[in-house]
Amino acid sequence: MAQVTFRDESASGRPLEEFTLPGLPDRITARELLRLRVREEVARYNAAPSPRFNGLVKPDDAEVELNGYRMRAARRIDWERQADIAERAFARNGFLLLVGDRQIEGLDESIDLTADPVISFVKLVPLVGG
Repeated sequence: MAQVTFRDESASGRPLEEFTLPGLPDRITARELLRLRVREEVARYNAAPSPRFNGLVKPDDAEVELNGYRMRAARRIDWERQADIAERAFARNGFLLLVGDRQIEGLDESIDLTADPVISFVKLVPLVGG
């Protein structure tokens, strides 16, 4: 079983958030890894809902803030809905998924977690006017 560190980074490479999950399989698809990450961050939020959500993608009815999202009201979030949003964001280049120094191009790619235990998510910010 592998232990993996999920790390959010800015486009300039500055670390924003990080957490570690033990007990993952040695090989996993990028889709399974993405959904697992989202499920974990939503579970952590739902354990103690607050006005701020620091997750990979914006929940419904939330407003974008610096390095997170402001919830209109503290409420439970549906992790499957968030995971679907994350998959669509990946397809639209809303963030990059890096395993070690390799960029993941598709969610069906297989990842060896024993070789690359750090998974980086680089959030991309759309340019104003284009």
